[in-house]
Amino acid sequence: MEPIISFKNYTFKYSAGAEPVLKDISLDIFPGEKILITGVAGSGKSTLAGCINGLISSEKAVEIAGELFVDGKNVKTLDAVQLSRIVGTVLQDIDMQFVGATIGEDIAFALENDCVAPADMKATVHRAAALVNADALLERAPSELSDGQRRRVAIAGLIVDETKIVIFDAPLTGLDPIAARHSVTLINSIAQHTKSTLIIIEPRIEDVLYRDLDRIILMDKGCIISDMSPDEMLCTDVLAEHGLREPLYLAALKYAGVSLTPEKCPRRFDTLALSMSDKIKVSKWFHDDNIIKGELKREVLLEVKNASFGYDGEALLNDVSFCVNRGDMVAVTGRNGAGKSTLAKLICGFEILDAGYIRLDGQSLLNMTIRERAQKIGFVPQNPNILLSQETAFDELAFSLHLQGRDEGEIIERADDMLKICGLYDLRKAPVSSLSYSEKRRLSLASVLVLTPPILIIDEPAAGFDLNQYFEIMDYLLKLNDEGTTIILLTTDLELMLEYASRVIILSNGTLAADETPAQLLCDKEHLKQASLKETSLYTLANACYITPPEDLCTRLIRVERQVRDYVEE
Repeated sequence: MEPIISFKNYTFKYSAGAEPVLKDISLDIFPGEKILITGVAGSGKSTLAGCINGLISSEKAVEIAGELFVDGKNVKTLDAVQLSRIVGTVLQDIDMQFVGATIGEDIAFALENDCVAPADMKATVHRAAALVNADALLERAPSELSDGQRRRVAIAGLIVDETKIVIFDAPLTGLDPIAARHSVTLINSIAQHTKSTLIIIEPRIEDVLYRDLDRIILMDKGCIISDMSPDEMLCTDVLAEHGLREPLYLAALKYAGVSLTPEKCPRRFDTLALSMSDKIKVSKWFHDDNIIKGELKREVLLEVKNASFGYDGEALLNDVSFCVNRGDMVAVTGRNGAGKSTLAKLICGFEILDAGYIRLDGQSLLNMTIRERAQKIGFVPQNPNILLSQETAFDELAFSLHLQGRDEGEIIERADDMLKICGLYDLRKAPVSSLSYSEKRRLSLASVLVLTPPILIIDEPAAGFDLNQYFEIMDYLLKLNDEGTTIILLTTDLELMLEYASRVIILSNGTLAADETPAQLLCDKEHLKQASLKETSLYTLANACYITPPEDLCTRLIRVERQVRDYVEE
């Protein structure tokens, strides 16, 4: 069988860049294969995809060596339009995906280009929208949707425009775990229906492996480090060695000394074959350490009381009440569209309550301007394009510090330190427009963190970070929290909640469903369902190994991983 994609000693370099982004790549992908390409930010995985679909390789300011063939044709002989008929793509920066004024127009775009009859076009659009649960959104503008909703709509655009190859660049960005599972299932069904070759660019390995893949290709620094089946790769330490989070149940098994082989099918917990001896090893490792429990009582800093808000008669929040204590690190969770981002906008003053009130330090926020709130509350939205406005990465941080009246020396020191923490120092003079989506995400976080406001609200703090960057950022947030900063994390990452949050506030359909500890959430299947969360694989492993209470296995792993990181840092 001839490969449908073939890289032959392929090197790609931006003319202004010091180093090639792709280095001597040789890779064959065959028709009908389902491939995961993964790696840390800057590893070259998105550039590899951009060369396949022609979105970057056709630029003038690039240097290319070697050959790339797509569907038997040398890409040098094809323009972007010709490649688009072979390769369909859902971009990581979803804002770049939309061309229609409404969702319906956007899904119909490819059909209009193919001169499909209006009646057939309408039926096809409705069928595609229904497959991604977006049929009620067809008359809405893309700007009115959440990131997760926009990503589903972009997938619908691929359904109507069948191609031989489909590429999904970070398709799980911003999706809650259940929505991520649905997306992986949908992506897999699209590939099966169209018989397309499927390429997924994604660091969330455990979520992607919810459905079977043929190969995992690991990239780092522009090179292919490893190309194996999922069962083979997960038996090695290569993912963790290159800054990626492997499935948590595998990390626990390895710490417990369980030997992993491809024959045990470790790609998913439901395929994993553990012997009784393996389960005993996990139980023994768990009981070798005691779990520390307890919490501190704090005074109320932020009070939300009977908060209600909606658009055009549609209630987005309904009678929500809760308090955040000074020095807390609280997670607000819920399925996409539950009201998390709306709540953040109301606290920051971007929207005005229909009913109820919000108080900060006992003072109503209605009496504060947005500028006054911004001095007390730092907000990092999920979409970085909303926040970024300056020419370079350094300018972005310096601009905010200038507004605070800091002197030039302090501005340079603080900005450079924060760029280093967020892994952006080497890009400090790079134009913001040239940064990748994940780099923009980190920059938007850095631009708020550099101001050290008393309260931080961060929408999906883990998005855009590889594993090492994630730990560095979250440990920095933990340090700020220990120093007194109150932090509110809008997230659907259950592992993040377990490791860093003291409380979890669950929103469901605009109402407050629960306010509890992460451990309580883990044991409450009804609340997990309301929040569109799935049980962590550690919880499943604990039950399989007869560990009670099962949530304590999560605490055990978190403590071990922190000790390992502290040891490495020393």
